[in-house]
Amino acid sequence: MSVVIIGGNECMVCQYEKICKKHGCKAKVFVKEKSGFRDRLGSPDLMILFTNTVSHKMVLSAVSEAKKNDIEVIRTHSSSASSLNNVLDEYFAAIEA
Repeated sequence: MSVVIIGGNECMVCQYEKICKKHGCKAKVFVKEKSGFRDRLGSPDLMILFTNTVSHKMVLSAVSEAKKNDIEVIRTHSSSASSLNNVLDEYFAAIEA
């Protein structure tokens, strides 16, 4: 399973990747929008938006790509490690149910 995380803190990128790996996911983390952002998204199974730390323009860009490619989007205000853990726990619990 692949996950794209958009937003968050630069110093937390490795921690985000470790949390996703613990849940059995491969993660790509985009903290800032750089050129070619849309092309580098790929086709993940899940997109997580940390709405507190991401620009409105980047959210619009990511959501439009998600709609085009039928990718599920989960928005969370906090970009903490515990918030990411909760999002992934809830997502996998919903899949198993």
